[in-house]
Amino acid sequence: MTLLWIALAVLLLPALWLLVAPLRRAAAVSAAQRDYEANDRTTDQNLAIYRRRLASLEAARERGDIDASRFNEDRLELERSLLEDTERLERAPLKSTASGKLAVPLVMVAVVLVSALWYVQQGAEGDLTLHLAQQQVMNDPEATLPKLVERLEQEAARQPDNPNVWRALFPLYRDSGRIADASRALERLVELEGRQPWLLAELAQIRYFAAGREMTDEVQALVDEVLAMDSSQPTVLGMLGINAFDNGDYETAIDQWRRAIAGMDDPDTADALRQGIRVAQQRLGFEPEEADQEADGPGITVKVRLADDLAGRLDADATVFVVARDLEGELPPLAVAQARLGELPTTVVLDDSRSMSPRARISQVEEARLMVRVSESGQAMPQPGDLLGTLEGVTVGDTGGEPVEVVVDRVVE
Repeated sequence: MTLLWIALAVLLLPALWLLVAPLRRAAAVSAAQRDYEANDRTTDQNLAIYRRRLASLEAARERGDIDASRFNEDRLELERSLLEDTERLERAPLKSTASGKLAVPLVMVAVVLVSALWYVQQGAEGDLTLHLAQQQVMNDPEATLPKLVERLEQEAARQPDNPNVWRALFPLYRDSGRIADASRALERLVELEGRQPWLLAELAQIRYFAAGREMTDEVQALVDEVLAMDSSQPTVLGMLGINAFDNGDYETAIDQWRRAIAGMDDPDTADALRQGIRVAQQRLGFEPEEADQEADGPGITVKVRLADDLAGRLDADATVFVVARDLEGELPPLAVAQARLGELPTTVVLDDSRSMSPRARISQVEEARLMVRVSESGQAMPQPGDLLGTLEGVTVGDTGGEPVEVVVDRVVE
């Protein structure tokens, strides 16, 4: 933290220098202004012009070109014009170069205090403290998971309103089997960040397993709330698939797990659900799908590549979503496949085995719109900074033919 405040002080030095710099030139500017005023000949020039015009009026009166009344009117106008010109030239006396210098250090102190207060209120000091605490434990040769949990619990006591502390504690509690503590961490996150679908989904899942994989009224209420906000939330869909499988409803389990896989960013969890799908298919008496088995029926073979000018923009582990939708955009995604950015260029087959719902399959349409999105966060919803490629009006047909190419060439704003 000391280094942080030293860095902030170094950043403030240029701002303070800009406040002091004008004082160094004050004496030179004042001298130049005095010299200008001392040598200003504007008043003499105005008087000379006045005398020439007055002489012209007098000459015109002597010649009889104008009478006495007209002469007096024109002379009065000349005098009024002279007064206006000379009045504008009146200047206030120059102030001393030392005038106002006391305000500069006061402003400098105010800048420092306001900057420090602003950082305390709006900065990420708490997150930096949390990061340093994690690094200290992880760099300790004798570090253990209980030590890390204990250190984070100390940070939670110091900064209970920092959601990142509870976000770090939750998976540690969960993986350690401390279900009650994991539930409390999630409840605190919900209090701090609001009833976001992913938080409520995690809370529903942790309570579901705490209840012995029973869909209690409390868990069902959370599930209903999540699905009302996000009908494709993968954590809840995966849990519903488990509940259906436990109850012997294997068709529903397969459907829920397929929909969960389509929006999931964890490849290990997705592989586990695929294994669950194969087991459910065996229970139903079907031939289980292999990981790379192509389904019969129409579809689209898609070759995906990244535009050269976007290479290196995201990490190689970023998730690639390959999605087929109906042209009108009225149905859920017809087929969804996933890959990793480091695997591009790659070829995937979008067919009915990749569908998210029995009511929306790629075999139901003659043409589809392809969308490829690369997401570093792995979120199902587009985020600024994601990479995007689209192709319209692609014919659905034999998947054994020449693949269509989709180039990821744009950045989501």
